[in-house]
Formats: sequence, structure tokens, C-alpha cells
Amino acid sequence: MLTVMMECRDQEPELAQTLSVLVAGAVEGLVSDVIVLDHGSQDGSSFVADAAGCRFYQQWDIKELLGSVRGEWLLLVEPGARMTQGWIDEVAEYVALNKVPARFSESRVYRLPFYRRLTRSRPPLENGLLLPKRHAQSLVRSGMDLQHLAHGQKPRRLASEIIPSWVAREARR
Repeated sequence: MLTVMMECRDQEPELAQTLSVLVAGAVEGLVSDVIVLDHGSQDGSSFVADAAGCRFYQQWDIKELLGSVRGEWLLLVEPGARMTQGWIDEVAEYVALNKVPARFSESRVYRLPFYRRLTRSRPPLENGLLLPKRHAQSLVRSGMDLQHLAHGQKPRRLASEIIPSWVAREARR
């Protein structure tokens, strides 16, 4: 079982896009719960999370939160990111056979222009991060956010692709 975690701030449409992809994982029995960590949203993020059956926190201690998650594996993603077809089977097989973190492959369809890819710093969760709960618990410190938890990981690469969250942000403009 997998617990999905994401942080948001005024990202209602992006949150809805990511949650819609996770529904299939819940139906297949892979996704056991989804946790949304909010940083003071003024939009309808809390309503979207509630309608989707997510746990929604405006205040939290990450150490305590990791102790309460249902899944033995965590999937950390950015709101707006969407895994492409086939991700459920691959992730289910990966968590059954492995004990080390993994990331999704970059989308071949949604790519930044070459120069922008070279000159920008890539957010740690742009391609998601799949990691065992025990591994996350050994790394986490109080006050840490998901970006810091993902920073410095050397994960394996999954064949399944992820459409990064910047695609959803640019579509909103």
C-alpha cells in the first residue's frame, strides 16, 4: 500500500488534476491514503481535498505525520503532476520487489525548451519520489518539508512517465 503526500498553497486546479489520476490507484488498491499539507491556501484546496477523501492539514509535524500514514511506501508529488498510463502496475511491482527510492521518468511529450532545461534548477519533486516509509522516517526532522525530504536522494528511475506540475501551472496562465 502507498500513501501519497503533497504540499500546496493556492493550487486548487493543480490539486484536482493530481487527485483525479490517483483515483485509479485507489480503485486498484495501490493508494491507501492521500495527505495534503497546506501552506495557507485562500482558494478551495481544502474543499477539493475533502471531496476526494484526503487528509488535509494546515498545521503538522512531519515526524508525527509519517508515523500515522497507512502505507509502507510514500509517493511524494507536486500538485499538478500527473503520472501517465501504466504507472499503477509498475509502482505495484516496484514496491513489491525493491527497498530503495525511485522517481518517475521525465515526460517525453511535455518538455521545456533545451536552454531552459539547462539553465534552471530542477525542483526535487518534479519527477515525484517513491520511497519506503522507514527510509523517510530515518531522514525526517521536525519542521522539514517534503522538498527537503526529497533533496539529496539518489533514486532509481521508473519507466513510467510523469507530466510535471509546471505544465498545469502554464495551462492556467
